[in-house]
Amino acid sequence: MSTCKSLGVGTAGPNEPFWMEQIKHQGKSPYNPTPDEYKVFRNVKDYGAVGDGITDDTAAINLAITDQNRCGGGTCKSSTVTPAIVYFPNGTYLVSTSIIPYYYTQLIGDAKTPPTILAAPNFEGLAVIDINPYIPGGGGAQYYGATNTLQIADFQAFSHRSVRNFIIDVRQVPPERPQGTGIHWQVAQATSLMNIVVEMSAAPNTTHQGIWMENGSGGFMGDLVMNGGKFGIWGGNQQFTVRNLTVNNAQTGVFSLWNWGWTYQGVKFNNCQVGFDISTGGLTVETQSTGAQAIIDAQVKDTPIFIRTSKPSTGSLAGSLVINNAKLTNVPIAVGVLNGTVVLPGGTKTIESWGQGNVYKGSNPKGTFRQGNIQAPNKSPSLLDDAGRIVSRTHPQYADYALSQFVSVKDYGAKGDGITDDTIALKAIFARFSACKIIFFDAGHYIVSSTVTIPAGTRMVGEAWTVLAGKGPAFQDQDRPQVVFRVGEKGSQGVTEITDIVFSTVGPAGGAIIVEWNVRQPRGVQAGAGMWDTHIRFVNLVSTNLDGSNCATNATGAYEPCMAAFLSLHLTPQSTGYFEGTWVWLADHDLDLAGEKQITVYSGRGILSESQGPVWMIGTGGIGKAEHHVIYQYNLVNAKNHYMGLIQTESPYYQPKPAAPTPFSIDSRYNDPEINGRNPSAWALSIKRSNNILIFGAGLYSFFVNYSQDCIVTRNCQAQIANIDSTSDVNIYSLTTVASVFQLSVKGVGIIKQADNINGFASTVTSWSSW
Repeated sequence: MSTCKSLGVGTAGPNEPFWMEQIKHQGKSPYNPTPDEYKVFRNVKDYGAVGDGITDDTAAINLAITDQNRCGGGTCKSSTVTPAIVYFPNGTYLVSTSIIPYYYTQLIGDAKTPPTILAAPNFEGLAVIDINPYIPGGGGAQYYGATNTLQIADFQAFSHRSVRNFIIDVRQVPPERPQGTGIHWQVAQATSLMNIVVEMSAAPNTTHQGIWMENGSGGFMGDLVMNGGKFGIWGGNQQFTVRNLTVNNAQTGVFSLWNWGWTYQGVKFNNCQVGFDISTGGLTVETQSTGAQAIIDAQVKDTPIFIRTSKPSTGSLAGSLVINNAKLTNVPIAVGVLNGTVVLPGGTKTIESWGQGNVYKGSNPKGTFRQGNIQAPNKSPSLLDDAGRIVSRTHPQYADYALSQFVSVKDYGAKGDGITDDTIALKAIFARFSACKIIFFDAGHYIVSSTVTIPAGTRMVGEAWTVLAGKGPAFQDQDRPQVVFRVGEKGSQGVTEITDIVFSTVGPAGGAIIVEWNVRQPRGVQAGAGMWDTHIRFVNLVSTNLDGSNCATNATGAYEPCMAAFLSLHLTPQSTGYFEGTWVWLADHDLDLAGEKQITVYSGRGILSESQGPVWMIGTGGIGKAEHHVIYQYNLVNAKNHYMGLIQTESPYYQPKPAAPTPFSIDSRYNDPEINGRNPSAWALSIKRSNNILIFGAGLYSFFVNYSQDCIVTRNCQAQIANIDSTSDVNIYSLTTVASVFQLSVKGVGIIKQADNINGFASTVTSWSSW
């Protein structure tokens, strides 16, 4: 039982350094070839950076990133054994060429006083921070293979990166030079941008850009401010969630080249010429343009055009568009076309619910093209802030907290070496400190052999995605599943925050419920219990026994050795939760085995929610998505008051050989949905007996039949992908599917045909409502 005083508010003094800079860094990467020498935490000043705004710090910063043979540089696509936090104390860091984050890198600035990265007047490079450089003289070749609109060639090379707490200033770069770009962000899952300001030239001839991405499969970004420039964001990526973006004094706030579906929550445009400039009209794979743009809780002021599409949508789908709760002030045109046509006049007004695309209702298989007001969703007041917007909660970083308010698990007996059983040590740490200290999980792999309860009221922080994994006989029997990590006892409540952690298993673990979420936010504290940049990711690591050497795609042995989990995340009825940038991933390939080959492993279920709410899932499934689970990716049963946007899924690549639910069984104790013979593949989304469910952006994908992609061309990799019963109250906007014959089913019967909604590579439903 904890005897220390309640944590309370932060006590750090105004001149006291950010706790991360002061805390003892004793984290290790236990599977690195030299774990005792390898540095996970790297302060750029220890590598020679000065931070005075005069000295060129480029080489020192990149040395901090690359030192000790880390994975990157175009020669290594992925590895989990060289993680790093590259930390920037407060200061101004002058750079003359790009900073290149390697794989599994978190670039973190001082959260109390974010440092400035200042581009020199003669800056040369695609962007100040460049995730995937183009090779000089390489004819368009990059460090890592690019994403195309069919599938991701090297998506593992794009994942596992985070950048937070920076001011990026390119104003010294002459405005006509496109080198004045803040971030080249060509990324996939488990990636995030947060708490970033980009300062750009506002000159009439400016070519500066805040964020530039030409492809990828993301992702989440939030709490961004773009000042000046030609473009705040220039974007092309399969799917993304953007929360709390502000663009001031730009020519164009967001230019969208292509996507399958993006969700923007809480965007603000002030004194821009155009808010969203959207390339539309590409209805074939070869001409893919922006497939679906979903915008909720926008505020637009003194901007002549809120949204402009490149081509008109005259009577049929040519790029889906959804606007919900957009407040315009002095915005003459709400929606227009590049040729000058005004689709929706603006002014000073609120757009409650407006759409452009195909609209469906209930079990009616016939959709209607709409270019006007569409049915507004049911929004539970519990999901909204005082201004009537979907609640938005920034990733906790504890900038106001003093070092004395933290404890390190390694100082209290936990080893994190991937071998030692840390169950007893972690239980003791939680019992002693959960209510009164922020618990710092030094980098490492912490093994537990029985259920560990993370009490309500716990605040815990990882270091470069610290791994917590269940292992052993307790988690191997799917007939008697056991919880690995229980967040709160049932009925408990308290401010509970988990950041920068990976929950996992060491196989075989066919009976593991990896995270059971019971905690409830305290009364009056919205989003008071949640996870940020925290993932449930299992197999594919050298530490899991479920890698490519044991579970190859052509394996013919028993299923059990390659079973990774019974259920990934379970939200119980009394719980509430805020989940942002959470990737619930059963790996389809090996991140650590040479060649990154595909693997065949089995997890029974993705996310089960029985919560009565409120629940917010923002950029979940990948930083966003739930992927490759056998029976379902998302299953809502008796649930209420959920906001989900954007969610993304992929069906298992091996199905239907074996067909779902093999190698698991349908288990009524956990409200498993039925698998019918017409659809022997996993459900991406199943909803039963649930109310006030708002899904604002969904990408549900099926790419394979038994590892063959021949079905992509014929768009029939599985028969059905999303199923909703006839009694639930559900609104879905911007529903995009890939290669499922039916996009949505009601009571197991296919209703909406993908062939009626082809929208480039994918198919898109602008709106579906159950009533």
